[in-house]
Amino acid sequence: MLRIKRVPTVVSNYQKEEGGEATRPVGGCGRNCLKSCCIQEAKLPLYAFKRLQKAKGKDLALQECGEPPVAFLDSLILGEHLAACFCSLKFGSHLMAVGRTYAERAFPVIPGEYGFIAQLNEGRHLKKRPTEFRVDKVLQPFDQNKFNFTKVGQEELLFQFESSDDGEVQFFPNAPIDVDNSPSLVAINVSPIEYGHVLLIPRIFECLPQRIDHESFLLALHMAAEAGNPYFRLGYNSLGAFATINHLHFQAYYLAAPFPIEKAPTKKIAKSNAGVKISELLKYPVRGLVFEGGDTLEDLANIVSDACICLQNNNIPYNVLIADCGKQVFLLPQCYAEKQALGEVDAELLDTQVNPAVWEISGHMVLKRKKDYEEASEANAWRLLAEVSLSEARFEEVNALIFEAIASFELEVKAETSEEEVNAAKSKARPAKAMVAGTQECLVLQ
Repeated sequence: MLRIKRVPTVVSNYQKEEGGEATRPVGGCGRNCLKSCCIQEAKLPLYAFKRLQKAKGKDLALQECGEPPVAFLDSLILGEHLAACFCSLKFGSHLMAVGRTYAERAFPVIPGEYGFIAQLNEGRHLKKRPTEFRVDKVLQPFDQNKFNFTKVGQEELLFQFESSDDGEVQFFPNAPIDVDNSPSLVAINVSPIEYGHVLLIPRIFECLPQRIDHESFLLALHMAAEAGNPYFRLGYNSLGAFATINHLHFQAYYLAAPFPIEKAPTKKIAKSNAGVKISELLKYPVRGLVFEGGDTLEDLANIVSDACICLQNNNIPYNVLIADCGKQVFLLPQCYAEKQALGEVDAELLDTQVNPAVWEISGHMVLKRKKDYEEASEANAWRLLAEVSLSEARFEEVNALIFEAIASFELEVKAETSEEEVNAAKSKARPAKAMVAGTQECLVLQ
């Protein structure tokens, strides 16, 4: 049994020391929680999305994720997030600063081929609750005695996110919370990395442990598609890959710059009968697979979630990045926590206190010490992320497991790859101008 005593990121104001109780001014039990004592009369905005179906004669993979007019869900996320920042919530100055300064923010890009993004976030790792997690067990049962999202305050919830009953997008500004049907909720992350940092919590009252299933992954893809903004990405960390709460959730935020992983070259290795292309990352410090396209979001969700379930069942920690408005998914098995528990990570890397989860692996390096920020370089970022990656031999073994698990999708395996295909991803950098939802301002990246 391998354990690391580590301090997880605080994602809720009421994530606290074991045994400590914070009081809240309203609600049945005085805590305004999501349990039966407080939830009965609660209401939240409800965004009901339209399930995307295959357009006649048009493959979903061919639909571009550009810069459309501000989408309603896009503005809803940002509007509710800013309201939570500036109203009665005690979220701290770091959250307020993220909200206030987004239109003026510059992204410090580390010089080099990939453009890793460095961010100094001093103190983010200090306001946390000490917890012990097993790092050698990806699937662990839900424990209601530990912090979970039913313990957050209702004031931390932004809106409900569900599929529409009649197949059309609908919005209800003050809808009752249907506890019996366990809605999916969007909550604010009180330790944000970037603008609009939220949590998507599927079927919250079912108290699902942190493990991907078909329905929850499809929900995450729908959120990315509905936002319709190429700078809005969702991420997922499994247990053993730096998830800090064993209650099913995805994270998401806006970053108006391309993630380095999105610019990395790829090699196409297979395509499913439903049009999902599977590629392998090349010339990137972390080995991984890229899934793209498909006739519908459900086609993409099914094949990726089957791959994730395979990793879970084989006890392989992994991270997932959802990009390109839900049409591109990066699947990244990793082993950093295992190496850390076994004492195989260099002390100099451990001293940085960076736990490389989905955002760091994608190239957004959230650094905890000013020294590391000032000395940030592509070589340093590469060195840290190389420790995350599986060895080439182990990655081939894991790929074999994944392809066995998704064999039912009738894959056409590609034997050879042209140089043109290998380098195709070089042209995938995002445009230099990003619309900020809810405003008419544009952010120009230097």
